[in-house]
Amino acid sequence: MRSRPPVTFERLDSLEWQLCQRIALLSQRRLVYGLFRFCSRIGDWPAWVVLALMQPIIYGREGWRLTLLWGLCAAIGALFYRLVKTRLCRERPYITFSSIPCTMPPMDRYSFPSGHTLHAVMFCTFTAATSPWLLVVVLPLAGLIAASRVILGLHYLSDVVAGAILGFTIARLGLWGATYGQWSPALS
Repeated sequence: MRSRPPVTFERLDSLEWQLCQRIALLSQRRLVYGLFRFCSRIGDWPAWVVLALMQPIIYGREGWRLTLLWGLCAAIGALFYRLVKTRLCRERPYITFSSIPCTMPPMDRYSFPSGHTLHAVMFCTFTAATSPWLLVVVLPLAGLIAASRVILGLHYLSDVVAGAILGFTIARLGLWGATYGQWSPALS
């Protein structure tokens, strides 16, 4: 037996579905579909693992502390958003509205919040704090990953916004904890 989603989601769904439908219809263009499917796939984890593993190359031994911090925050983010998803049970837009195409199989059933966006914003925030010169690559990638979630019919806009807020918050708390504990000179 699954939980019933809060009434708030029913209201949000009815407010957002038409815009989400228009955005998801962009995936019918082959080039758009290919680009955003690729972005979604690398946003699963490959982009963030590569970025985290670059830290020791950039900062030497100190970079391993950043890699560990980023990995710990990523794990906390994954646990948190899975816990929220399975408690709030917001159906994905293509399940609730058959007019919204699902062009890529989801990793799980529920949509709120967007885990891809959570991690994209979290790693973008880490990059801004430690290696801002990498933002020319990481910021557009994070934006494309967040957009891919709606374009592929997997999330509502509010799922993406919530994921972004959570990702930013987890990153800032991790950075604050590392700086407060003087854990990493690269963060100073």
